[in-house]
Amino acid sequence: MKSKVPQFLVLFRLLLGPTMIFLTYKFGNEIRSELIVLLFLGLLSDVFDGIIARKLEISTEKLRRMDSQTDLVFWLCVGYCSWILNPEIIIHNEYSIILIFVMEVMTYVLSITKFGKETCTHALLSKLWGITLLMAFVGIIGFGYSGITFALAIIFGIIGHIDVFLIIYFLPKWTHDVPSCYHAYLIKNGIKIKRYKWFNG
Repeated sequence: MKSKVPQFLVLFRLLLGPTMIFLTYKFGNEIRSELIVLLFLGLLSDVFDGIIARKLEISTEKLRRMDSQTDLVFWLCVGYCSWILNPEIIIHNEYSIILIFVMEVMTYVLSITKFGKETCTHALLSKLWGITLLMAFVGIIGFGYSGITFALAIIFGIIGHIDVFLIIYFLPKWTHDVPSCYHAYLIKNGIKIKRYKWFNG
């Protein structure tokens, strides 16, 4: 039963995103505080699914790819909730948001073109971007705010995607859980890298 916990956490996050959209449509501004709680639950499920899988030694390629794609679905759903509640914020920042979307699509295009699979790096800079995304969405969904927290999410989103581009460039073959482009460079040169057990959630 313990071996199913990571899969359960991934499934929980996958269902949580559409649930948040449903609640936002149904209750609007009245549900803002509850959405923040669900947002943090989603983040915690993302953190612990990887940690538990590694501890149980069941961190397979299939599970890591499922986790990565679920992350994408979850954050898109959270972004859509932000659009429903504060469309003016999204419209005001449309160009920076479009840039992030284009960079995300390009990671898929480059990875699929080179390896025949979508990217699944779970890089440390991408994790940092996830933290700034959380801050930005808490600001928008909780308070209708898009100042410094939103700017940080865009900045780290750009930096994180550039890191993923370089990881794809350096890797000689598809590999999941690559901490950074520096580690990808080491892999390219046949040097064994240390993966960070507690950070590749």
